[in-house]
Amino acid sequence: MTTGVAGIGKTILTQKFTLDWVEGKANHDIHFTFLLTFRELNLLKEKEYSLVELLHHFFIETKEAGICRYERFKVLFILDGLDECRLPLDFQNNQTWTDVKEPTSVDVLLTNLIRGDLLPSARIWITTRPAAANQIPAECVDMVTEVRGFTDPQKEEYFRKRFREETLANTIISHVKKSRSLHIMCHIPVFCWITATVLVDILKKSQKEEMPKTVTQMYSYFLWVQSIQGDRKYHGRAETDPYWGPESRKIIVSLGKLAFNQLKKGNLIFYEADLAECHIDIKEASVYSGVFTKIFKEECGLYQDKVFCFVHLSLQEFLAALYVFLSFINDGVNLLSEE
Repeated sequence: MTTGVAGIGKTILTQKFTLDWVEGKANHDIHFTFLLTFRELNLLKEKEYSLVELLHHFFIETKEAGICRYERFKVLFILDGLDECRLPLDFQNNQTWTDVKEPTSVDVLLTNLIRGDLLPSARIWITTRPAAANQIPAECVDMVTEVRGFTDPQKEEYFRKRFREETLANTIISHVKKSRSLHIMCHIPVFCWITATVLVDILKKSQKEEMPKTVTQMYSYFLWVQSIQGDRKYHGRAETDPYWGPESRKIIVSLGKLAFNQLKKGNLIFYEADLAECHIDIKEASVYSGVFTKIFKEECGLYQDKVFCFVHLSLQEFLAALYVFLSFINDGVNLLSEE
């Protein structure tokens, strides 16, 4: 099991591992590597498959090759994003399942695969945020590793690679070091990217603005930058107009409501039904992800099932807090008093 906070690079790690295996650079002893994400497994919650059928579903090449006897091979299953799982994973009560050709729920398949009852020769690698790690019984875990993110020298290396102009890189690095909260947050790669996006925008302006010193200030400015860019690109607002447009305000409130409602449920990824609860239809959500490409992402899984998410958990938390604040200021509603 590999743990790590949101945005630290767990998914990238599994993708790099798989790519190195495909290109023959590492792990030559493994015959099959199956990378499965919980965000796609969630979509099969109401369906039944055998293990063989599940692999045929996600990896059509195995079906075309007629491969069914996986016990003859060294097989690695990578289960990415346990914290995004919406399956019960009831290890205590799920029945034992040992036949790879017999259909059952995906939940039963996964619990038996992880327990070692189903295809016991297989190796299992699970990635998760620390808070969800205890969903897997301790006796099923042989080793735990952690993705730690950037060290202090690696933070500097990131900014110097991002900005080849030495003076610009030095200015950004110096500012980050002056703010303890920003410097700590920059161990998360995605926060380095957000910081770089914001600071370079400020530094390139002729009229210098005050540089953000806190995470809240950083996200506020980041949201403003994305809103202005979206208004100019999609709503024809003037390059010199520094104000938020009504279209962006509407989107931000909708995204804030989605962020808040799903955060209460512990959800980091959203499907069509989740969007419907906030009165956002799929077409509208696609527009949001187009306008706010660096805030709200749309991903297409197999068969074009759409999955939406914020680029990072902390950004979802910020938008949720903003929605609570706006609800109180504009409507006099204290959403937290209902909790």
